[in-house]
Amino acid sequence: MITEAQVRQALSTVKYPGFSRDIISFSLVKGIVIEGARVGILVEVTTSDASVPARLKADITTAVQALPGVDSVEADIRVTSPVKAVGDGALVQSIPGIRHIVAVASGKGGVGKSTVAANLAAALAAQGLKTGLLDCDLYGPSIGLMFGTTERPTVTEDERINPLIRHGLKLMSMSFLIDEDAPVILRGPMVTRYTQQFLRQVNWGDLDILVLDLPPGTGDIQLTIVQTVALTGAVIVTTPQEVALIDARKAVRMFEKVNVPILGLVENMSHFVCPSDGISYPIFGEGGGKREAERLRVPLLGQIPIHMETRQAGDEGCPITLHSPEHPASRAFQSTASALLPRLG
Repeated sequence: MITEAQVRQALSTVKYPGFSRDIISFSLVKGIVIEGARVGILVEVTTSDASVPARLKADITTAVQALPGVDSVEADIRVTSPVKAVGDGALVQSIPGIRHIVAVASGKGGVGKSTVAANLAAALAAQGLKTGLLDCDLYGPSIGLMFGTTERPTVTEDERINPLIRHGLKLMSMSFLIDEDAPVILRGPMVTRYTQQFLRQVNWGDLDILVLDLPPGTGDIQLTIVQTVALTGAVIVTTPQEVALIDARKAVRMFEKVNVPILGLVENMSHFVCPSDGISYPIFGEGGGKREAERLRVPLLGQIPIHMETRQAGDEGCPITLHSPEHPASRAFQSTASALLPRLG
């Protein structure tokens, strides 16, 4: 006799198209019905790519049909809450009170994505936008350090989380919930749960923009986010060198698969201006971000130079854009924010 456990084991071999994780660990399987030798499976996904439901249906049928005793498989793939354009092209948002949700992402670690996300959010707030910043990197949260706080958030009677407020920004991060030296040890389902709680159970209130600082790569947190909220778009952070650009392309392709627009690229560590002679040195290569943006037909939103003060300000708990607004790095972040705004519609 066929059991649900057997069916789930078979479904755990079915990967979500473009990802290494399976549909069971992504919690996409919403129902299993077994009637004798017939098996019915309900799966919910968020995508506007017609090839994704078709691919899932074929892969699910093949996997479950291979079980002994199964005569027929009916896979019902339902597309729920897809990201879609309305009116003048603005995207439908799924968190009440928030006009735009922008993901800051990278294909690999070490490109300064969190520094860009923190300073971009600070620059947007400085331009008068009501801004929030959510640290979605559960395993390596850094927003607490960069904004100089270890305070614990308060919780309301209905178990909603109040974000911390620093320099006029609303902040939420796993670093607010754990001790500084405590490791975060979570399996896939718990990662999904925490990510959804940060998006849905935080009292963000009315915001013009919520910036999401994503972890590097194209894993389960990224897919959880696009399954949970409708993103206005993504900003991809890279450095000029080819090894970073290769991974940046993977991030771009991931967002394309789930129909999230790419708002532009930010080339971090673009160049180093020597303080002794004023000469600009392209330590990580030159022009890589510009060429990649042209190839992808998206704007190069900004080129951020390397400055020790940027690192120092972040380590001291105040992003350079807030610490020294007239610094060249701050002006680069402010220019990047200005270039992003028209892309938000």
